[in-house]
Amino acid sequence: MNMSEKQQKYAELLVKLGVNVQKDQELVIRCAADVAPFARLVAKAAYDCGAREVIVHFRDDQLSRLRYEYAPMEVFEKIPAWEAESMNYYAARGAAFLSIVSEDPEALKGVDSKKMMARTIAAHEAFRGYYDRMDKNELQWCVAAVPSVEWAVRVFPDKSADEAVEALWEAIFAATRVEENGEELWQKHGELLAKRCALLNEKQFVSLRYQNSLGTDFTVGLVENHVWAGGSDKTVQGVPFFANMPTEEVFTMPHCEKAEGVLKSALPLSHQGSMIKNFTLHFHEGKVVDCHAEEGEETLRMILDTDEGSKRLGEVALVPYDSSISNTGILFLETLFDENASCHFALGQCYPNNMKGGEFMEKEELRSRGGNNAKNHVDFMVGTADLTITGIDKDGNETLIFENGNWAL
Repeated sequence: MNMSEKQQKYAELLVKLGVNVQKDQELVIRCAADVAPFARLVAKAAYDCGAREVIVHFRDDQLSRLRYEYAPMEVFEKIPAWEAESMNYYAARGAAFLSIVSEDPEALKGVDSKKMMARTIAAHEAFRGYYDRMDKNELQWCVAAVPSVEWAVRVFPDKSADEAVEALWEAIFAATRVEENGEELWQKHGELLAKRCALLNEKQFVSLRYQNSLGTDFTVGLVENHVWAGGSDKTVQGVPFFANMPTEEVFTMPHCEKAEGVLKSALPLSHQGSMIKNFTLHFHEGKVVDCHAEEGEETLRMILDTDEGSKRLGEVALVPYDSSISNTGILFLETLFDENASCHFALGQCYPNNMKGGEFMEKEELRSRGGNNAKNHVDFMVGTADLTITGIDKDGNETLIFENGNWAL
């Protein structure tokens, strides 16, 4: 396939497998204005699958930066009613949501972190209807990526802009199995991840211990009746979808009050246009009690200070070091890809369906059982080539899950 054929195939995979648009269903696309040509391919593929309507919400890095630099704080403390109504309206109608990332990893470097925190808090409240439905698996949603010039030249600084964009396109195609038999490859990949989940769900470890030469020495508890998930998911109506494309992880719910020790980052974290590099988190009784970063510490502390739940864990994910994305040797500087090249955790909100019956529980009940509640969900990578993960069962027996960064179980 040539470039245009691969882009067409990619758009079709996102529509058919990512969000899995159903007949007469609406699709909401969120993307940068520069991505409009690809958004049109997605829209056409969605209409071909019977979509009722495709709605596109555009954004722009440079306009966002200007807004943070010049607009007063009160602008970020409240989301306009029309903006909130749009997201919540389509969520209530059962629309599918596709988010296409393409941002410059450092587009917002140096902007006022207090404004960014205010925006995060306001958005969590304003879009509550959307987030609640997503947490309860009432919606199909997918996060995918398309290159921008700014992102591509950061990933491939030794290439010209055109060469960098083409190289990033090819890396994305490889990671997302854009081939003639792509749908078959995704089905087989989903089956492999499902088998790993089934094995871990049978074990029902009470805690996991992490150790590596970077200095990670950490134990995290898992909630009772936790559920490992990975690959495709299903809505409560039974519609399958892939929430991330690419995806290499299996993940579950940590107990938000049971985490002890030190976690060292293995890869940089790009968060809201700022980079956080070489950081350390110290946990006690489930909570981050201290942190340090060689670069971006202010942004790291902003994440942690968003609310009480942002200092606790909401996800633990296992990804082999020997994976298709890791083996490219490319540091994507985008969490969607880098988290699928490395074992990772997430600070903040848990996924309710990672506990048996959790999607039907109110937030208070979920929290009482160890599920975290927060206005954030921020993934960060800890997996290395020498990472060891040991599972501990209710009787204290230990089982090696990962050795030298890869599956041992």
